[in-house]
Amino acid sequence: MAQPYPPSSSHASPRPTEPQPDSTTGLLSRLVDELSTLLRKELALAKAELSESINQAKIGAISLAAGGAVLFAALLVLLSAATFALAHVVSDCLAALIIGVITAIAGFVMLQSGKKKFEASRLTPERTQDAFRRDKEMVERRIS
Repeated sequence: MAQPYPPSSSHASPRPTEPQPDSTTGLLSRLVDELSTLLRKELALAKAELSESINQAKIGAISLAAGGAVLFAALLVLLSAATFALAHVVSDCLAALIIGVITAIAGFVMLQSGKKKFEASRLTPERTQDAFRRDKEMVERRIS
């Protein structure tokens, strides 16, 4: 049966539990490994945030499309109301005008809601920018 550890030699080898000062090469190697791991994680975060921003943009586009459709319906109802107004001048046109105005207001509100979702501030990867800033500060502190 093979021994898991080589037999001890005549000179004492350091125990694994004792802290050993790292060589410059070892420190640089560890720094490169940690920086590459950090960069991979930051890129994964940026990718996730970009995906989230794209999903928000999709929701905004759907809201804009729905708002546009409702406004178009409102225009049709208002045109119909104007036609009724010229033809009957009384009660039927008043009902059509009220429905048309309410529909136009609803469409306008929907368009404004969709427009807000397209604001540039919502599309920036804020968490990634903050993480990069913190990483930069940490590296600067370690170097100095």
